[in-house]
Amino acid sequence: MSLPILFAVLAAAFLHALWNALIRLGGSKIHAMVLLSLAEVVVGIVIVIARPLPIPAAWPWIIGAGFVHFAYKFFLAHAYEQGDLSRVYPIARGTAPMLVAIVSAAFALDHIEPTGYAGIAVLGAGILLMARGVFTDGESRRLLPFALGSACATATYTLVDGMGARVAGDAVGYTGWLMIGGGLGFAALMLSRRGLRDLNVPARDWMRAGLGAVASYGAYAISIWAMTVAPIALVAVLRETSILFAMLMGWLIFGEKMNAKKGLAAGLIVAGVMLTRL
Repeated sequence: MSLPILFAVLAAAFLHALWNALIRLGGSKIHAMVLLSLAEVVVGIVIVIARPLPIPAAWPWIIGAGFVHFAYKFFLAHAYEQGDLSRVYPIARGTAPMLVAIVSAAFALDHIEPTGYAGIAVLGAGILLMARGVFTDGESRRLLPFALGSACATATYTLVDGMGARVAGDAVGYTGWLMIGGGLGFAALMLSRRGLRDLNVPARDWMRAGLGAVASYGAYAISIWAMTVAPIALVAVLRETSILFAMLMGWLIFGEKMNAKKGLAAGLIVAGVMLTRL
């Protein structure tokens, strides 16, 4: 992997942690996700206008991915309603590659080396330690099912988008259509349930949503592009440094509790991801 690609993937990891941190700002996290989703639609439209229409074979992948990204946002927003960025994010992000590795092993989709199984074990230990902190630190236990739901959606869209982008042959345009589909679906459902009050907000909330939407698009588009020009395993490992960025943001920006157990859990999760990708 060349140095420019390395820095690009690290930037994508930072952007992913950043837009998650922006969701944590303010009051209702569902409200923040609605605004982000609408801003993503705008960003997506700007992108796809400048790109050719996807080929017919790509549309089933785009539509399917839209549903998966809707589920991801639904679970993630509800997880942040219940817990800290530095607790939810590592569980949601770290569990996903473990699930992909386990499914690959169970169905013989890929040959897994002994280091891969070691990685699964280390990942599992880190996730269990992070989840255990919910019970010992007096946090809401309701975050766990939502964080794990987000992880399942992440694992699914990783597989769907990886194949869909290859079928489409245009990572930039494909990601733009994902922004539109996933954003419209989530915003429409939440607004139908909660009414239009989420739209009557100060300008700073819309600016924050716009920044988050640009960061969201940039994080994913860079990652998909990098997988077309560098080894997928290396890109996947570097993307998980977003866990460490999220931990730092939670500590420095939100003043979230940081202790040795939480730091150890995050370190195990990152180390486990690296082992599964070797």
